[in-house]
Amino acid sequence: MLLDQFLVCGLGSLGQHCVVALKQFEVSVIAIDKNLPQDWEFSHLPDLLDNLLVGDCRQISVLEQAKIQQCRAAIIVTSNEQVNAETALAVRKLNPKTRLIVRSSKKNLNELLSQHLGNFVAFEPTQLPAPAFALAALGTETLGLFHLQGQWLQVVKRTLSPTDRWCNNSTLYELNTHKRRILYHTSGATSLSKAFHEWEPDTRLMPGDTIVYIETIKPTSTNSKKLVRNTWYNPWHLLTTLKHLNWLTIKQQFITFLRKSDENRFKQLGIICGVIVSFLLLLGTVLYQLSYPQISLIDAFFTSMMLLLGGFGDLFGGFNFTLPVPFWLRFISLGMTITGTILVGIFYSFLTERLLAARFQLNKRRPPVPQKDHVVVVGLGRMGQGIVEILQEFNQPLVGITLNTDFDMTILPEMPLITGSLKRSLSKANLQTAKSVVVVTDDEMLNLEVSLMAYDANPESNLVIRTTGLSLSDNLAELLPNAQVLCVYAVVAEAFAGAAFGENIINLFRVDHKTILVTEYQIEAGDTLNGLLLSEVAYGYGVIPILYQKETEMPKLMPSEDISLVVGDSFAAARSADRMVVLATSDGLQRIEQGSAIATSKTWQVHITKALTEEAQFEGANVLVRISGCSLNTARTVMKNLPETLHVPLYKHQAQRLIIELAKAQVTAHLLRTDSP
Repeated sequence: MLLDQFLVCGLGSLGQHCVVALKQFEVSVIAIDKNLPQDWEFSHLPDLLDNLLVGDCRQISVLEQAKIQQCRAAIIVTSNEQVNAETALAVRKLNPKTRLIVRSSKKNLNELLSQHLGNFVAFEPTQLPAPAFALAALGTETLGLFHLQGQWLQVVKRTLSPTDRWCNNSTLYELNTHKRRILYHTSGATSLSKAFHEWEPDTRLMPGDTIVYIETIKPTSTNSKKLVRNTWYNPWHLLTTLKHLNWLTIKQQFITFLRKSDENRFKQLGIICGVIVSFLLLLGTVLYQLSYPQISLIDAFFTSMMLLLGGFGDLFGGFNFTLPVPFWLRFISLGMTITGTILVGIFYSFLTERLLAARFQLNKRRPPVPQKDHVVVVGLGRMGQGIVEILQEFNQPLVGITLNTDFDMTILPEMPLITGSLKRSLSKANLQTAKSVVVVTDDEMLNLEVSLMAYDANPESNLVIRTTGLSLSDNLAELLPNAQVLCVYAVVAEAFAGAAFGENIINLFRVDHKTILVTEYQIEAGDTLNGLLLSEVAYGYGVIPILYQKETEMPKLMPSEDISLVVGDSFAAARSADRMVVLATSDGLQRIEQGSAIATSKTWQVHITKALTEEAQFEGANVLVRISGCSLNTARTVMKNLPETLHVPLYKHQAQRLIIELAKAQVTAHLLRTDSP
């Protein structure tokens, strides 16, 4: 029988953060490490552990000492991916039911292990938080962007201006639609609350208010933008160019071309050779046509072409000529052959140089460094490359800086790239006019140095810094209060811990230093969520349901709060389970895991005063059943004995929504506060 016991293999920085994240769920945690850390990142961490073993986590005997047979999940996060894979195999050999959460960047291997081991999930710590870094670098209202069921969803933080269309016109309740959900709201300069739903539905939005919401959006097409840039292929552009073409402009462009720097000498030489060959070809065609009117123009053209390609011997190889050829014409033909041979050789060398440049010097084709309003990404490891790819999807001007002398220059060919010493690279990146600077090298001290240099160069830029140590993160946050300091392991540890409880962590993003996990649940018989309305899940556990799917039906984004998660009998549950995706903090996941809803907030009832018509009385009963979850008999009884109180404890948002929906059915009601849940 499995207990609520969890195993963490590897007590590096990530492993220690995973232990702390797991202990927030109040579970038993055992850890294994081959060599204990000299300096604990969390000084009290040994006290958090129920057992600490020193040894090789791949060994069967060590895993047995850790009571792997009683472990619900094993989080394997050593710095060696081979050790992680071997440990996963050993754990599965001893316990076929333990959930495996592995640190690994081998995508193909992870898929194979998932198929063969089952109940297996793998994360790469340097890639999982890349969207959070990229969105922080944008410095825009967008806090999160992810793909779900063929639909893009974005999380937006929006501060309302006096001219905003929502100001003085909308209440928060009205903004909750089938395409949008409100997460947070605050008035003035106060900070956002720590939990969802801490806002009043009937609040009217005013200038200066800040709201955070999630909404569905249509994917942005970048193809049209690329086509606009390629104006050479635009027929209107060609017509405009030809219209303004004259001898003066041609002369100026030719002189400018000849005065270009040495880097275009091959191109200049190739064009000059092409002009000379064309002239000789035309000259030969005219001379042979004038000398021998009886031959066709095509024959004269091919005769000249043959001479330019070295065919003098083929044409004049014998002494018996069908047509007599004057000496002067033979002399010109010989000159054409010699000149053509030289020019064709130069032309071939030009083509060879261009082919070699295309094959081995792709870095020369990179675009120039932007002049302003761009993002500078310092460090192009796995995380840096992931950040750049996301920023490119947003069509964000950017420049990459790498201090790695072995960097593969074929990576990210469409991005401006700067290499060399740190000072030289930063001076070329136009830091003074950059919008954001993202510092994500693997060296924390280098990140500190670059961050301070970037701040000195441009204190107004949006500075995003990667750290792996908690102490450095705290100290940097105090030193650079306007910078966004993200501790990678602190962010991803919450995803590892959430995955340990069997949930599928789809994505994550950050809102005011809080990590929000996009988490998928399969609702089964005996689940803590079974039998609840989505409104009870949302307000009881402090999460935001954003997707619901019933058995084989189509999934619903931003589902109605009136949907019930009742699975049915055990046979049906085994055959098919409801699916739900929520936005949740680690606190929300903990409450769902323990089945400890926020019962103290379910302290509201609705007092119904009157229904204007009989139809309103009938429809009001249906509204009571749909939103409160009470029985139809109870609802009918309440509506027949007005004024009456619906004695069903509700969450405040749930009760307020019930009053609003009753008003739509021409039934008046108001809130009542109860003393106890």
